[in-house]
Amino acid sequence: MASTRTGAADPDDGLAPEVSAVLAAFTGHLLHERGRSPHTVRGYRSDLTDLLRDLPGLGALDLEHLRRRLAATHAAGAGRATVARRTAAARTFCAWAVRTGRLTHDPAARLGSPGAVTVLPEVPAADEAAAVLDAAISGATEDHPEALRDLLVLELLYGTGIRVAELCGLDLDRVDEPGRTLRVRGKGDRERTVVFGVPAGRAVRRWLEHGRPALATPASPAALLLGVRGGRLDPRVARTVVHRAMQAVPGATDVGPHGLRHAAATHLLEGGADLRYVQELLGHATLSTTQLYTHVTVDRLKVVHDQAHPRA
Repeated sequence: MASTRTGAADPDDGLAPEVSAVLAAFTGHLLHERGRSPHTVRGYRSDLTDLLRDLPGLGALDLEHLRRRLAATHAAGAGRATVARRTAAARTFCAWAVRTGRLTHDPAARLGSPGAVTVLPEVPAADEAAAVLDAAISGATEDHPEALRDLLVLELLYGTGIRVAELCGLDLDRVDEPGRTLRVRGKGDRERTVVFGVPAGRAVRRWLEHGRPALATPASPAALLLGVRGGRLDPRVARTVVHRAMQAVPGATDVGPHGLRHAAATHLLEGGADLRYVQELLGHATLSTTQLYTHVTVDRLKVVHDQAHPRA
């Protein structure tokens, strides 16, 4: 099987040996030189494996082949977002292949792309998020270690908008408790500083004083969040924590960590936060990604207007 960590060729990918070897070199470039995550590299490999199938060699790759493969993707029932993602993968791959001398021309340079329809997930309203956090605070009144940890997971995900992998990757030396900031390493190995509020600060203090010492073992890493056996908290466990907390509050929208991230951005913008600030907080590389949230807030404003304004 392929190893996205090493970029090794996969003998079972159905590609011609030369094409498979070039794809392995490309995924190795993404992983080791561009610092892309293993998850992102797997996505590129999957998309490009489909696009490069049926080629006798890389030199046979042309615009018509890419168009045929993308048309087949669409005919198989894939949505516009999937076709757009594969188109972007083809452009990145072909540009790299030309730059490294593996192709003499770029067959993807004139490749059209459908406008992807981005649908943001449903997010809990601010009062729903408050109710979930209030319930978690009540559940942690007796300082049970897991309850304190789960409260901190919720407070930091919603209070800062960080990704669940970023949260679980935090080490103790990345937390500035007096300054109420976290130094987060995000996508592309980019580092940023995010702030958290007073309630999250209280949750941090209680966890460090009463929760973490009870779960830590001599073999525990320097992770901020620990699992029940003393190891670094797994993102899958954090997702379960969030879903369980949302489902415990009647009427609350059931979302996972990514839903809380979206809720943080949406509620900040609804509260008047500057778009650039939200971009920095979320770690978006471009402002256009953050601007997607403005559509959510405008939609909510329309609902409020229609319900409350006498001349709506």
